[in-house]
Parts: sequence; C-alpha cells; structure tokens
Amino acid sequence: MRAASYDRFGGPEVLTVGERPDPPVGPDTVLVRVRATSVNPVDWKVREGYLQGAFPHHLPIIPGWDVAGVVEAVGPAVRTGLRVGDEVWGYVRRDDVHAGTAAELVPAPERTVALKPEGLSFEEAASVPLAGLTAYQALTEALEVGPGDRVLVHAASGGVGQLAVQIAVALGAEVIGTASARHHDLVRSLGASVLLDHTAGPVSEQLAGHGGPVDAVLDLVGGDALADAPAQVKDPARIATVTDADVVAGFGGHYVFVRPDRDGLDALADLVEQGRLRVTVARTFPLEQIADAHRLSEEGSPGGKIAITV
Repeated sequence: MRAASYDRFGGPEVLTVGERPDPPVGPDTVLVRVRATSVNPVDWKVREGYLQGAFPHHLPIIPGWDVAGVVEAVGPAVRTGLRVGDEVWGYVRRDDVHAGTAAELVPAPERTVALKPEGLSFEEAASVPLAGLTAYQALTEALEVGPGDRVLVHAASGGVGQLAVQIAVALGAEVIGTASARHHDLVRSLGASVLLDHTAGPVSEQLAGHGGPVDAVLDLVGGDALADAPAQVKDPARIATVTDADVVAGFGGHYVFVRPDRDGLDALADLVEQGRLRVTVARTFPLEQIADAHRLSEEGSPGGKIAITV
C-alpha cells in the first residue's frame, strides 16, 4: 500500500511517500480503504518529536489520526455492526504512535470509527473527527454547556473553534468568539452572536461591553488568552483548555485531551444530518504533497481544515 511516513523526527522534509506492507486485520478492528485524511496541528507536533513524553513512539511513523473511507474487511470479534462496503469516519488513535491514517489501508479499532454522515464528502468527513470530538467532549463533558449559557470560544475561526461554535449553538448556548477581524464574518455565519478581536487587548476587558464575564470558556490558544481566562468567566471551574494542563489546574479548570468515541461520532453525525454542523475545508492536498500540507498547518490560521486525499 502507499503511505506517508518518516523514520526520524524533524521538519516536513522528513516525510516521504512510498510503498509499505499491507496491515493485518486484528480481531476487533475494521480495515478501512482510506479515501481521505486530514492534518491537525498535533500531527506536525508529533513529527517534530514534541509528544515523545506522552506516548510510546515507534519509527517509522505513518502520520495522521483522522480517517474517512470504506470498510474493506471486518475482524471476527467486531460487534459494532460495521460491514464490508460501509462508508465510515473516525479518529484512529491508539495507545502508541506508529500506524497512522495517511495510508491507503488503515486497521481501525472498532471503538474509533462509525458510519460516515451521507451529507459529507470524504474530504469533509476526514476533517471532522479529531477536531469535532475535541470540541464536543470539551463542551458537553468538561464544561457541561446547556441552554442559556454564554460561552466564550477562543480561536473560533480555527479547525476546532469553528466546530465548537456550532456545537455550542446546537446545545442552546449564546456564543462569543475571538478571531482576527478578517475571519469575523465566517465565525458569525456559524452562529456566534458576538465577535472579539484577540489582538485588541485583554478579552476580559472587551467583555465588559458585551455583558461581562461569561458562563464558560473554551481556550484553544493558550498563552495570554488562558492566563486572562479567570477574569473572563464567572466561575474558573468552567474553563476548559486543550493547551496547558498545568496552567488550567492552577485555577480549577479542565484540560481536554480528545479520546476516540463512537457515541461522540454519532452525535456529530446527527448534527451534520440536521444541518447544524458544517466543516470548512480550507485546502486539499494529494497524499504525495503531505509535506506541503504540514507546512501550511505549521504556518497557522488557514481558515479551516486541511484535507489529504488518498
């Protein structure tokens, strides 16, 4: 099978595309013929070696955790009802880093994949799972967002942020988003009622003109935004971040590290099919240009997700 891989940590230049052995089909896995994957910031951070303290790494590494494709084979112990020919999507994260999703064939543990929403292309579907589950788990589990809450989403124009805005609105919340001015119209179209410019001074001070502290904060940028978060929210226990576990622990908030979740994928699929969740694919690259996709992700702020066709 064709796959992207790297045999040492480093910049995008370490990525190559070539032939790799076809993977086995484990008892509780489904073999997915991949049609698309995507690039998330965590992918280039893994490639640079930044996550070696969090997971065992086994070189060579095939990058990628998102997948959308067609089931090619089903292990004998699979009990989720998936069948050969089903179109699926998933967040295929294992307990180590080795066999990712930037490949023609991916053996996906059954807990990591679910039926793909019919209304999404493979490229769109591959752009949702990691980012969508991050937003969904942060909002529903860590922050317990519900009707009437005012929720502040930092980096609302990013891959996770765009989905978080829509999910929070679907949960009945009023959403305030931070983004650069050029992205305000986009985030407003997703359902945010107020847009703040993160370059215009502390967000806690900007909130004074928009009803004051909010009920919950989802931080997707860290740094000054996270340091200012206790002043942005009524109760610091309702701060969630994906950036810095140590900082958020200091004021009793929540650190979110996304996990595979079939029920969460099904919940996201329901929102897609209801027309309440859409994904913006900023750029699409063929597998052979995955290094360029990683470079674009590292540059930041592409205005949506980066998809890879396989």
